[in-house]
Amino acid sequence: MTDVTDVDFEAEVIGAELPVLVEFTADWCPPCRQMGPVLKALASEEGDRLKVVQLNVDSNPETTNAYKVLSMPTFMVFRGGEPVKSMVGARAKRRLLEELADVL
Repeated sequence: MTDVTDVDFEAEVIGAELPVLVEFTADWCPPCRQMGPVLKALASEEGDRLKVVQLNVDSNPETTNAYKVLSMPTFMVFRGGEPVKSMVGARAKRRLLEELADVL
């Protein structure tokens, strides 16, 4: 799992060949910390079909505001440079995989 910033978001997410799951996260957010192991597992299991990255909202306000992210954690799936799905709140890995099925 990779951390992305306002500076490299374009290259890492918009320009990615695979679909990208972006977690908009914050250090002060307990549900975000809870999602860490889930996302690491997802990244290792689905790495050939899905890129998983995190963006810290506090240190990257430009991207956070551009996509109107208000709640943490927010998950957005980007495909072909466009956001195609958005989900808010922590969830179990099984549920996350079910919700991602239509974009993988």
